[in-house]
Amino acid sequence: MSETTKTMEEAAASDIQKQDKHEAVSTVNQNVAPDQFDWDSFESGLDADARQEKTDLEEIYNGSLKNLEDNDVLTGIVVRLTDKEAIVDINFKSEGVISLNEFRYNSGLKVGDEVEVMVDKREDKTGQLQLSHKKARMLKAWQTVNELHDSGEVVNGLVKSRTKGGMIVDIHGIEAFLPGSQIDVKPIKDYDQFVGKTMEFKVVKINPEFKNVVVSHKALIEADIEDQKKEIISQLEKGQVLEGVVKNITSYGVFVDLGGVDGLIHITDLSWSRVNHPSEFIEDGATVKVVILDFDEDKTRIQLGMKQLEAHPWDALSDSMKVGDQVTGKVVVLADYGAFVEIAPGVEGLIHVSEMSWSTHLRSAGDFVKVGDEVQAEVLTLDREDRKISLGMKQLTKDPWENIEAKYPIGSQHTGIVRNFTNFGVFVELEEGIDGLVYISDLSWTKKIKHPSEFCNVGDKMEVTVLELDVNARRISLGHKQLLENPWDKFESKYAEGTTHTGKAVDVFDKGAQVQFEDEEVEAFCPARLLEKEDGSKIKKGDDAQFLVIEFNKEFKRVVVSHTGIFKEEEKRNVKAATSNNNSNSNSNNEEKSTLGDIDVLAELKKKMEGGE
Repeated sequence: MSETTKTMEEAAASDIQKQDKHEAVSTVNQNVAPDQFDWDSFESGLDADARQEKTDLEEIYNGSLKNLEDNDVLTGIVVRLTDKEAIVDINFKSEGVISLNEFRYNSGLKVGDEVEVMVDKREDKTGQLQLSHKKARMLKAWQTVNELHDSGEVVNGLVKSRTKGGMIVDIHGIEAFLPGSQIDVKPIKDYDQFVGKTMEFKVVKINPEFKNVVVSHKALIEADIEDQKKEIISQLEKGQVLEGVVKNITSYGVFVDLGGVDGLIHITDLSWSRVNHPSEFIEDGATVKVVILDFDEDKTRIQLGMKQLEAHPWDALSDSMKVGDQVTGKVVVLADYGAFVEIAPGVEGLIHVSEMSWSTHLRSAGDFVKVGDEVQAEVLTLDREDRKISLGMKQLTKDPWENIEAKYPIGSQHTGIVRNFTNFGVFVELEEGIDGLVYISDLSWTKKIKHPSEFCNVGDKMEVTVLELDVNARRISLGHKQLLENPWDKFESKYAEGTTHTGKAVDVFDKGAQVQFEDEEVEAFCPARLLEKEDGSKIKKGDDAQFLVIEFNKEFKRVVVSHTGIFKEEEKRNVKAATSNNNSNSNSNNEEKSTLGDIDVLAELKKKMEGGE
């Protein structure tokens, strides 16, 4: 029985005794005068001393009890245990009852233990005080978890079970979620190995609305690694040689673990020789020696090198090598503009595509060599200071321009292959390394060619003659039309000015018409004003008509004609003939007198003049 209950029973017994005494006193004092009668003692049944003692007892009783409200959290003492319940005293007028199920986590619960409880109900239907240890524990756990989240403090938790995407961890009675990605810095495949283990965690996220808590073990590992990393980085210096383990291989380089901090060896710093892919040079997990080349201000990006630990291959290059020497090497890189050839370990020279063949018609380097080919070349330039060397292949063969004047004298005829076009002509290859240009004006005597593709195709064979030869500039001027007789020599007399020919208006436009004669090579131009027919109409496209040549220019292959000039010329001839006849008649009849007919003509003329005509 509690001290409070015992005190209450003793006070009740004392009240009964005092009441009996008061009744006896009342009987004795029945005859007391009314104005001296104690009405308070009469109504309460107690005398003044008894009332004072009762007041004092009530103050003591009320002071021993707490003003409880629902959901208050208090500390109580287990005073009795039954098979199903724990009786807990929280210094209230009655003890509270809590189901033992709420203490399953604490199998060693015993009488006298202090426990956290929450007031669930002050009185149930039977007047019993209802307490909850689970709710109190949960409330306190949430307060603790929030404090841990704010402070970042490390907390121990029990991994209870595995769930989708991670684990369930008990943190002070709260089930928190541990994502699989937050277990360790390395990917974890077997989650079951952690079930039942107590581990250290950091509260990384809380959702008060849904009462969700997310914890991480990886964050603690990363924090330790970061501390180690800072310590290692603080000791790094450029030029320092370290030993590390290959952690990851990529197409652009190799990441090396230096003992908590990673550095990158770029592919170009692996070896003095060309490396196509780092995996060809080094293996994952291999232990390597590296030198620190550079790092940023925070030393978070560290650039490492391996080739720098070896002597530069140019330092081992023979001092006797000079320009003009012949060397043998292996093609290691191929590009359109040329090929890189390794002539010694780590020493590469470039053979430009223009140095692969004497041909002036440039092609891709892949037309001459391929990667892995062993080639011979001549040293063209050698710069030991800048460590550059250029090579040539064509220099090992005879220059086709030697004795060019003997092989291709001016006026000689040859057969070549059309290699390519330009807007102004055609390049014809006479042999490997010797190309000549046929200007567009030297392709045909008669055709008006706007672009060489109208006359021939690339790859066609073409008969040409050498027109000009410039040895110093390595240029040959060729001609194709010169192999044929110039038809304009005979056209000059056939289509002389003043001659008349039958032609067809093949095209009519604003300025005039294009006229085709029986010789297809000859096309003439007729101005618009000279297309008028005798009846006043004009020649249309497709009309056949007579045309008078009014201009012929052999140099520019230009012929200008006129249709109107045909009948105008006849008029001129008729007028001239009539004038000649009239003069003759006048001379023979100059002595004759005027006839009546002449008088009539004069009269008619006078009439017209008077009429204003």
